[in-house]
Amino acid sequence: MSRTCDVCGRGSMTGHKVSHSNVKTRRTFAINLQSKKVDGQRKKVCTKCIKTASKKQA
Repeated sequence: MSRTCDVCGRGSMTGHKVSHSNVKTRRTFAINLQSKKVDGQRKKVCTKCIKTASKKQA
């Protein structure tokens, strides 16, 4: 199960987790995916796409 948006294709990013002692370890930043109906089908859509779609409708 991949963590990518079905509309825009945006996925998870990587970066560093920085502790109090400034030690850096690798980590991933997962995007906020929601299950929404798009064109009659259930798709995993990021909240950025949901916000943009609601702005275009109004």
